[in-house]
Amino acid sequence: MFMVERMVEPIFKRLVIIGIGLIGSSITRGARAYGGIADKIVICDTSPAALARAEELGLGDEYTSDPAKAVAGADGVILCAPVGTYAALAQAIAPHLAPGCVLSDVGSTKQSVMQDITPFVPANVAFVPAHPIAGTEFSGPDAGLADLFRGRWSLLTPPAGTAEAAIVKIETMWKILGAQTARMDAAHHDRVIAIVSHLPHLIAFTICGTADDLAGETRGEVLQFAASGFRDFTRIAASDPVMWRDIFLNNKDALLEMFARFSEDAQAMARAVRKGDADYIEDKINRSRKIRKSLIDIKQA
Repeated sequence: MFMVERMVEPIFKRLVIIGIGLIGSSITRGARAYGGIADKIVICDTSPAALARAEELGLGDEYTSDPAKAVAGADGVILCAPVGTYAALAQAIAPHLAPGCVLSDVGSTKQSVMQDITPFVPANVAFVPAHPIAGTEFSGPDAGLADLFRGRWSLLTPPAGTAEAAIVKIETMWKILGAQTARMDAAHHDRVIAIVSHLPHLIAFTICGTADDLAGETRGEVLQFAASGFRDFTRIAASDPVMWRDIFLNNKDALLEMFARFSEDAQAMARAVRKGDADYIEDKINRSRKIRKSLIDIKQA
């Protein structure tokens, strides 16, 4: 279903992955498993432990903690670190990017990423922001999965005027990894992702925080007798705190807009419960069931 015609030569001769967490390590595993992406993979991470573990796992061909050294001579660079680090990373690597290099990322916010990175991108380097909508609650080099992106979406938000050949390289990479791709405006991306990803995480963190604040025996019973609904929230809430802190702060306008709309809907549901408005409650539940069925039908569940 997601087959892509293999190129005679790999897309990149020297591909640099900066940040070897869940997404970065999944890209390297997928590149190894499916081929056609890179002749050589360079892994860069500021964490000595993560870098050492990546080398133990054989995720790359070269390993370094120095971003400037990593990108020297590379024709492809993908930022896989928390979005809050992007401005500093872009500033550090910009003078060392080779002409013709394609720079991309995997950040969950796109307007902030473009604002942080674009000012540093040399004129002879193409910047193709991307966001693979895939993940688990786990992090680190060991968390990576070669098939993490299979059947998922990777959204690209290339700035106006970006060379088509550069965009196609990043699209082809994601297709080889099993993802479907789409292009969209960065602002539109941030509003869409705020409701389908960022708001659910904010709610999950909040609900788990509420449970944690319950005192004594009640809190213990909440954990002991947790039903599947609460367990689903805890899975989401186990996600990397630094990554999600940065996402919330870097997409705050869209997130707060969606949170305000959600709050109004939650208050409406609370009023229906208070007044015993069974029709309103049932309608909301039925509409939610339809959304779930739609996700199953398009194999995104």
